[in-house]
Amino acid sequence: MTATRPSGEGKSGKFEISHDALLVDGRVPRGAILAVLSLTVLIINLDGTILNVALPTIVASLRATSSQLQWIVDAYIVVLAGLLLIAGSLGDHVGRKWVFIGGLVIFAVGSGASAFATTPDKLIMARSFMGIGAAAIMPSTLSILTNVFVEPRDRARAIGLWSGTNGLGLAIGPVVGGWLLTHFWWGSVFLINVPIAIVACIAAALIVPDSKNPAAKRPDPFGALLSLLGPALLLWGIIEGPTRGWGSHLILGTIGSALLVVAVLILWERRTSHPLLEVSFFNSRRFSVAIGGLGLTIFALSGGLFLLTQYLQFCLGYSAFQTGLRIAPIALVLLVVASLSPFAVRYLGTKVVVFLGMALITLGLALLAATTFHSTYVNALPSFLLMGIGSGLCVAPCTESVMGSVPIDLSGVGSATNSTALQIGSALGVAVLGSLLNTRYQADMASVLRHYSVPGSVAKATEGSLGGALEVAHHLGGTLGSQLRHSAQDSFISGMVFAVSVGAVIAGAAAVFVLLLLPSRAPRSGNEE
Repeated sequence: MTATRPSGEGKSGKFEISHDALLVDGRVPRGAILAVLSLTVLIINLDGTILNVALPTIVASLRATSSQLQWIVDAYIVVLAGLLLIAGSLGDHVGRKWVFIGGLVIFAVGSGASAFATTPDKLIMARSFMGIGAAAIMPSTLSILTNVFVEPRDRARAIGLWSGTNGLGLAIGPVVGGWLLTHFWWGSVFLINVPIAIVACIAAALIVPDSKNPAAKRPDPFGALLSLLGPALLLWGIIEGPTRGWGSHLILGTIGSALLVVAVLILWERRTSHPLLEVSFFNSRRFSVAIGGLGLTIFALSGGLFLLTQYLQFCLGYSAFQTGLRIAPIALVLLVVASLSPFAVRYLGTKVVVFLGMALITLGLALLAATTFHSTYVNALPSFLLMGIGSGLCVAPCTESVMGSVPIDLSGVGSATNSTALQIGSALGVAVLGSLLNTRYQADMASVLRHYSVPGSVAKATEGSLGGALEVAHHLGGTLGSQLRHSAQDSFISGMVFAVSVGAVIAGAAAVFVLLLLPSRAPRSGNEE
């Protein structure tokens, strides 16, 4: 049955929504729809945090280097970020529900392939395939939510709960991942996605309403190609910089090419009659500043978690399960604060809440930059809590500002743009902070190894990752092994301190940017600031 909702008419045309099976009093129960959408967001976030805990195990099992670890994380994100805009546009054309379900199927298949990968390269390929599915899922969840919860107050509460589910995935992911790694092989951290995706598929087919934009513009394949190529080139250059040399012609040429592709993308999207990216959205200060704040928040959180999970296992000696329990406070406070942030916005305004959040993230990273070889988990815990609280204050208000600035019939493209900023922020956080750490670590270890006569293969394993160095130290044993382990851990901590210091500067600059430019309240009229 198809119904047209007059109040859902957007700026570009009529909004249509068809209600499928399992109606309650003639309507789809909105709470049940929100639960299904949140479940899918949960598995995507669960996958990321579970993977972080599993990284040291993957190093040992697949002999992955530090750069391969970054690609295992970022290959998924590159594909996800590159396809989000085309997936959002596709949902506007053919129906968001069916793009959503198709994404769940692809995500499940990719998860199964990841679980049984036998080499780092095969795992990177399988993770890329998972990114295709996630690209179809993420904008669909937010655009469906925006169309189901039309009233601003209801939408803000729903987005708060949706954002809280992000925090729940962050909270239970490390613990679940640690438990799985304790009882099963590393592939189980991916295999767990499959049954959850199947349940979500069935539920979505039954109760999630379909919606699309009847006035949607035709697809933009050239824009889609540029949006995939630009981030991929940029991240490749950043991740491979420590290994190939930041001054090499290949790295400089790749990063320069990436910036050129992004510039061409912007020019193309401004001139084409059917843009994939609605550049006009950025004319709204509320939209553009909020989306920038969201991307920088995720930059700090993702980059920090990527480093911290390795620090807890490689330097402090915790098992995967113990690491999961110790990371959980970040996600638990994020979950609680994200759910409460709409109430804080109501009294203090978006600007103040987001600024406070980014200031707390800055402080958390600054405290983490004081880490030494003799630091313990107790020293790091305040940093974890500050980062969790700060992220919880930022994510929901920024997301609501972005989606509240977009016409309802363009919510697919709007949510895809929002998700693209989130994923590019995440990918850059892992790539930039990870590469800064690797640059310092490799320089320090090269200096250490110059005092010893070691085979080239041993030097490569030692400089390739902290995990490789610890394995070499274990085989050496005795005083020499102990000295190598101490030097490698000290070099890693030096690199981490350098990376999080840069992250703190970026987060602090973002806080000032938000304080100066983000509107405090949504405009009373239909015109955006």
